[in-house]
Amino acid sequence: MKEDIVRPAVKGVAMAVTQHPDPEGDLGWYVFLINTGEVPLENVLISSRGYGTVNGEKVETSEMRHYLENLGPRSWAKVERIMEEVFALNNQYWLSYYVDGVIHDKKYIFLPESINPEHFTDLPLMEERGVMIT
Repeated sequence: MKEDIVRPAVKGVAMAVTQHPDPEGDLGWYVFLINTGEVPLENVLISSRGYGTVNGEKVETSEMRHYLENLGPRSWAKVERIMEEVFALNNQYWLSYYVDGVIHDKKYIFLPESINPEHFTDLPLMEERGVMIT
């Protein structure tokens, strides 16, 4: 039964959005996965999509999937570039990964207009400022 399924808590893992230089050196908005824990994350799968209402119309973005074979302890990885046009939407990131053969998963949602410099905080490990969900 559902109540018999043990779902381990996700600890020491965050999703963040910050401005970061692209390969040409121009600033762009990017989503990062941050592992502040002491154990590696294995077989990391991140599914991202945007959804919501803009000017009374329902809007949905395409769903994107990203895979990382491993994210070491106390490290971070760039997941995807995010365009400012979708900041008015809910931006959802569904994260799944394994630790010692046990699956962990968590949904992170950046609410509309929450990706904004007035909500910036210091991002652990990255020495940058951005919006973060733990």
